[in-house]
Amino acid sequence: MLNVQQVSGGYSNEAVVKEISFEVQAGELFGIVGPNGSGKTTLLKMISGILPITKGNIYIRGKKIQDYSTKQLAQIVAVLSQHSSQSFSYTVKETVSLGRYAHQKGWFQTWEDSDEEIVQKVMKQTGISAFQNKNIQQLSGGEKQRVFLAQALAQEPKILLLDEPTNHLDLSYQKELLDLLKYWTTESGLTVLSIFHDLNLAGLYCDRILLLENGNIHINHIPNEVLREERIREVYHTEIQKQPHPKVAAPQLMLLPAYKTETESVLINEGMLEKSHELIQLKATVPLRTMSSGVIGSGTGWHHTFVNRHVDKDYNCSDHRQEMADFLKSNGFEPSETVGMMTAVILDDVIYKFFEQDGFSLFVVITAGVGNAVDASKSDQHSYRSVPGTINTWIFINGELTEEAFIQSIMTATEAKAKALHDLEVMDRVTGTIASGTSTDSILIAATQAGERLEYAGTITPLGKMIGKAVYECTSEAILKSQKRKQV
Repeated sequence: MLNVQQVSGGYSNEAVVKEISFEVQAGELFGIVGPNGSGKTTLLKMISGILPITKGNIYIRGKKIQDYSTKQLAQIVAVLSQHSSQSFSYTVKETVSLGRYAHQKGWFQTWEDSDEEIVQKVMKQTGISAFQNKNIQQLSGGEKQRVFLAQALAQEPKILLLDEPTNHLDLSYQKELLDLLKYWTTESGLTVLSIFHDLNLAGLYCDRILLLENGNIHINHIPNEVLREERIREVYHTEIQKQPHPKVAAPQLMLLPAYKTETESVLINEGMLEKSHELIQLKATVPLRTMSSGVIGSGTGWHHTFVNRHVDKDYNCSDHRQEMADFLKSNGFEPSETVGMMTAVILDDVIYKFFEQDGFSLFVVITAGVGNAVDASKSDQHSYRSVPGTINTWIFINGELTEEAFIQSIMTATEAKAKALHDLEVMDRVTGTIASGTSTDSILIAATQAGERLEYAGTITPLGKMIGKAVYECTSEAILKSQKRKQV
């Protein structure tokens, strides 16, 4: 659809973009990114025919761009620029109708039924039909942007060029606009080239991304390859960290601010732990990086407060997450900053210990009962019934963990828990075999992310050894304490 070959150009005699070559296929949403001054807008203006090419060629549908008349080019290429103001007092429909100019014939540019049909169609697609008779000056910034998008689509272009289309739009309008563009590329085969300042939006919506640096192509590839941490640090000269999007297979970049919360002096230990018959809580003075399977605060995040709540064995609720959130609020906790778990274990049977060696330490808190113990290798013999978790494991690490170390910490802790059940000969009552856990165990790994950097937590690493010892000892003692209570 579009072929750019060894193109250079810019303003006056200065080449802003140099020896640029790339192709865009029909139906692609192609992003152009780069720091300020890298040549993004200049390149887009050359593709649209606004700026001349000093070297090389641009082909659209196999034909050089300079071989098209202005009207012919407008029938194929539409441009959506950054519109911060509108100087003419037109209605919405009149503004959109301007997009039909390239397709009208004759000296008097007569308006035909087909023009009306297309204008009404694109206004409906962009959600502006309801206010088509309004003066455009009465609209919000997001509404205006949709009007100008409808105007561009009214040209019935094969290629749509956009210069930062989400500029000045709030989040809902950004998503709405880009969802529409993605829909048109996939359903109608429209080819979209768009400049993005927001790398996360580019990563989320683009099929491919062209990264410019000082007027040259740094890379032209899929988003996951372009948005590499080391690449973006090098080109943008800023600190970022790459993370996967939680719902979509797309890369996202997190800015790392220069300031850092002072966590170096924070030490998570038993002095922060509070107990009652209803709950065990630990309140940290700073947010901790967490990975957990809690009822509240599951997954990864940053949390201040940690709650292990006692519930009756016959606890049953249609929406246990909402019920837990309501419980936390009623007790003065903010659910968004809390990891919350439930257990049917008597909380007086909790076991907690502090472990320390050179450079780092950890604090482990475990409640454990084995009334619903399960052999994971034979769990298919059990009928599904949700029971409040009976082995809840908290591991607070005074150190900085990598993503690998978080996951390995969970693996090591689980292995140590299973070993404790094995050595205590805790039986699965259904299968008659040794259990490996209970049906709804929960785990929390929380790190201060300060102090010694701990790359790994496998069983033979320094951190892994400490986790294995701590979880094995505390789980064993907690089970024995709970069993002793039942015997009394």
